[in-house]
Amino acid sequence: MDLGSHSTLKEHLQQTGISSGSQDKVSVPDSGPEMGEPQVTVAPVVTSKLSAKAPEFYPSGYNQNFNQNFTDSSFEDRYDGYLTLVEYVQDFLNHLTEQPGCFETEIAQFAETLNGWVTEDEALQELVELIYQQATSVPNFSYMGARLCNYLSHHLTISPQSGNFRQLLLQRCRTEYENRDEATKGEETTRKQFHAFVLFLAELYLNLEIKGTKGQVTRAEILQEGLRELLNSLFSNPVDSNLICAVKLLKLTGSVLEDAWKEKGKNDMEEMIQRIENVVLDANCSRDVKHMLLKLVELRSSNWGRVHGTSPLTEATPENDPNYFMNEPTFYTPDGIPFTAADPDYQEKYQELLEREDFFPDYEENGTDLSGSGDTYFDDIDDEMDPEIEEAYEKFCIESEHKRKQ
Repeated sequence: MDLGSHSTLKEHLQQTGISSGSQDKVSVPDSGPEMGEPQVTVAPVVTSKLSAKAPEFYPSGYNQNFNQNFTDSSFEDRYDGYLTLVEYVQDFLNHLTEQPGCFETEIAQFAETLNGWVTEDEALQELVELIYQQATSVPNFSYMGARLCNYLSHHLTISPQSGNFRQLLLQRCRTEYENRDEATKGEETTRKQFHAFVLFLAELYLNLEIKGTKGQVTRAEILQEGLRELLNSLFSNPVDSNLICAVKLLKLTGSVLEDAWKEKGKNDMEEMIQRIENVVLDANCSRDVKHMLLKLVELRSSNWGRVHGTSPLTEATPENDPNYFMNEPTFYTPDGIPFTAADPDYQEKYQELLEREDFFPDYEENGTDLSGSGDTYFDDIDDEMDPEIEEAYEKFCIESEHKRKQ
């Protein structure tokens, strides 16, 4: 290598950040008589900021200690690591929020633990408040909160003079309910909190079971009346957010409420639909909200989307099942007119079709000849082409040969 080439290589190494004394492998091909300059291949140097010792990543709002408490030890010892009932219950509520599928497997042990911890009136009221706040402040927890309330109302053993779990829960809801008129007229934050309460109360109405003295299970009638008054308050102040809340409430409970009102001979749902129609005509709500209200009216006109099928104890017949002939095959007459089993002349037309099929008694569906050669029916068929078809075929062959030679 001449000095000029060495100087060029040194300058290139300095420009790429590699010192002349570096031990990085640099490929320099032998310079033969055919090569004017050496070719240098420099391996790229990539510096990573990742580290195997970096702390484990957790999404925002994730409680690291909770999963450790609910995973590393048996459930009987889980509450030993908590100093207060509030801490234990809040962690369990957060756990259900993040992993609602754990409800079925962990709720029984949670209730058992509470029975050993909640032994005084004050602790029970504290428990009710924690669940109420979680159900009305955490998005999408209203349904899980209602299920939790229903389970605890049947499995908590404490029943102080101030009331059992369900009674204290309904008292807490009543406090918010009595402020409904002020809340619907309040600021946006106040209305938002009130709407969360309304949807939680709707979930309670659907999920809170009350067992009668004879073992029958019913819904809390007081909640039914409360939901009607809440709807009236929302429609009395027809701003967009109130109307959207009313739509959500009716989509959630409309079918159940209407059935309950009809059993009592009341037309409350008719009155609600009339109020909705008046709002659409008169209120200064947005076009999108009016569209939502009209869709709700349409949903109600279709019986809330419910489809009543044939009773499983009743045999389906053409008279009681409109879909009776849905899976029946469709046949065609010789004139190409379709007919099915629903056709009054089905038997006659179908019999005629069977008789026509008897023209081919010795052939299977795939065309296999069962009678062997010499079938008189096919022997009479002329194999010659129609003159017009034959002429067209010859013309096609001549044109094809001409194009091939080109």
